[in-house]
Amino acid sequence: MPRPSDNPPNRFEEAHIDWEGEPPPADLRVHEEVAKSALSENKSPDVGFRWSVNPYRGCFHGCAYCYARATHPYLGFGAGTDFERQIVVKVNVADRLQARLRKKSWKQELIAFSGNTDCYQPIEAHYQLTRRCLEVCAAYQTPVTIITKGKLVRRDVDVLQTLHRSSACRVTLSIPFANDEHARAIEPFASPPSKRFETLRILSEAGLDTAVAVAPIIPGLNDDQIPEILTRARDAGASSAFKILLRLPMEVGPVFSARVADAFPLRHTKIMSAVRDMRRGRESDARFGARMVGHGPRWAMIEKLFSVHCDRLGLEHLTGEAPEPAKRHEPRQGPQLPLLF
Repeated sequence: MPRPSDNPPNRFEEAHIDWEGEPPPADLRVHEEVAKSALSENKSPDVGFRWSVNPYRGCFHGCAYCYARATHPYLGFGAGTDFERQIVVKVNVADRLQARLRKKSWKQELIAFSGNTDCYQPIEAHYQLTRRCLEVCAAYQTPVTIITKGKLVRRDVDVLQTLHRSSACRVTLSIPFANDEHARAIEPFASPPSKRFETLRILSEAGLDTAVAVAPIIPGLNDDQIPEILTRARDAGASSAFKILLRLPMEVGPVFSARVADAFPLRHTKIMSAVRDMRRGRESDARFGARMVGHGPRWAMIEKLFSVHCDRLGLEHLTGEAPEPAKRHEPRQGPQLPLLF
């Protein structure tokens, strides 16, 4: 059954609806949009990439902690169930990407999929916009890095292998929980961790450069699962790993707090307190460098735990949300390949 609609107040709207009685169900609605451009430019030095492609806005996965929730009110939607069920689809994103990459000014810089919401959320199975964008990148020998929770990325092994050979490609599976039950409580509609580890193995066996992101680290909830996540990721073929501390900007805080209170009522107070302690009394920090790391003795212990296990397992400890792929090849000379779709 659909979940009832539940959104924090939109900071851009003067009025907010408080439902009397049972709120209406949060049914899935798809809003098709013609995009003016495909590439978004990032200017934050702690993210790890300059350019990103976001075929979708909003995300069906429904992860309670997703920082992108705070961007949905810009579209006139809520950051709660609207973020999960009011999905915007950029139907022409591959065409706009091709128009940009064919320009002589394009320098074949790294493109991240995606900087905002998951490019392999379930709706991708129908629209195939991520696959078409990857085909464009392969045609114009542009390196890519992907981060996803969706097992659907397996579908595109052929395109990813082409990218790996012609330019560079890294696929990162975001796996903040080792336990499927814990993950379902916080990431209700994402592929369960067991399927993500399985996906890592499939991609690694296909010869791709793979990584695991323990993202986000939620103190008091999943920090004790770091050793198991790293071990299982290494066993599945991952060669590198990185971590991100939980951040709860603007409307994300109330959504996350309510979900934790519902799923883990006895741990709610300690979790929220630990988050604020690591953020110097805040739930989020937008300063450069502060997004990735925390503060205080508990964060120092987490950093040590992560580093020690990366070293023990032979995993490269990366920094940044979408770091440069490890293997890069010189682009072939000659005319650009044709794009067929």
